[in-house]
Parts: sequence; structure tokens; C-alpha cells
Amino acid sequence: MKISGQTVLITGGTSGIGLALAKMFVESGNRVIVVGRDPRKLETVEASHELISTVQCDLGRQDELEKLLLIVQRDYPDVTVLINNAGLQHNYYLTETSLPYQRIENEIDVNFTAVVKLSTMLLPLLSTKAEAAIVNVSSGLAFAPKENAAVYCATKAAVHNFTTVLRYQLEKTSIKVFELIPPLVETAMTAGRGAGKITPETVAGEFKAAWLKDRVEVNVGKIKLMRAMLRWVPGFITNKLRYST
Repeated sequence: MKISGQTVLITGGTSGIGLALAKMFVESGNRVIVVGRDPRKLETVEASHELISTVQCDLGRQDELEKLLLIVQRDYPDVTVLINNAGLQHNYYLTETSLPYQRIENEIDVNFTAVVKLSTMLLPLLSTKAEAAIVNVSSGLAFAPKENAAVYCATKAAVHNFTTVLRYQLEKTSIKVFELIPPLVETAMTAGRGAGKITPETVAGEFKAAWLKDRVEVNVGKIKLMRAMLRWVPGFITNKLRYST
């Protein structure tokens, strides 16, 4: 894939991995549209660089997704890359007496349903380009889930499988399908959780290297070793990650 001259739409791009990817693509000579919910964060990001535009959208709502599609078709018809990065994680046990059904629905809607819907909605536009890409951000927890995040881990496993099948379906088109699989990253979502985190900038750097080589499944940092060990000593890895914070 070309690393410059693209128009990139990134969800969840006001902080963490999304913001690091946005900056990486801008610095590489691309135009970037950042999608997020918080208008104040969007204003800050847009003011940071003239090549970044922003769109406010709650990805968990169908009407907001439809509005986003209309905005893209009208204002950014040159989009060539979609990065489905937005995600949220709630830690709880399903045995709790006051089960947070709204949080369950929100995790599924944002982490998985929006990925499927937005990818599908933008396929007609992306298919008109000589070169295009969809990038879905999953997680190492898709392969070795932790005990207190059942829904989050399940949505990331769903993203992994959806991405694989989408790649199968688009392999004879001009659209490449990438999966970015990070380990524990230092972000607002992971504040106070775990140790040995890597920076969002490290994730963006490894993704850039994979992008240039058309390596569509991007295992970042410790994920390379983790997935290898899942083949060799699966019980050790799953038990180790089961109780991670």
C-alpha cells in the first residue's frame, strides 16, 4: 500500500492508538478525517494540523452512522482508507446481581456492530478507488481472553473473524483488509490496568512498517510471541492472561 496520498477515515481518533495513527498518516503525507464523540476533543485534534478534519459521531447509534455516511459521501468522497479503531472496555462479572445491560449493549454496538456496519456502508465508495483499504483494530484478548471482560474479549474475537472473512470476500477487489492486533497499550481505557504497556506511537510505527509491506495481519509487540505460544503451550498463556487486569 502507498503510505502517502491517501485520504484516511479513523474512528476513535482523538486519543490513544487512533490519534497516533492519525498523526502517523498525516506526517506521511495523507489527509485524515477523525471521527469521535467528544466535540471538545475533536476541536483540539483538528486545531493540531491543517490536514486533519473531524466529524462528530456516536458509533453506537444507527442514525449517527447513517449521518456519518452522508457526510463522507458529500464532503470526503476521496476516502481510500477506513480504520475501525473506536472501542471501549468495561470490566465486570456476569454474575453480578445488578448486571449493567446498557454497558453490554454499548460494548457490542461500538466494538463490533459499528465495525461491520461502517465497513459495509463504505464498500461502494471504496470499491471505486484503484487502491483502498479497511483496517480493523482487534486485540490480543481476542485469542486469550481475560476473566473480567467477557463482552469486550468476545467483541474483539468477533472483529478478528469478521476481518478474516471480509478479506476472503474482497481478495479479488482493489480493497485490502488489514487487522491491527495490539497488546496492552498505554491509553485512557487501560489507565490503572496491567503492566508492561507499550505506547500508541509504537503501535503506529509497527503498523506503518506492515502497511508498507502489505502484511495484512499485524501482530504488534508481545502479540507475536503470544500467538506462537498459544500454538505451543496454550494452557500456560490462557491461564496467564485470564487474570490480567
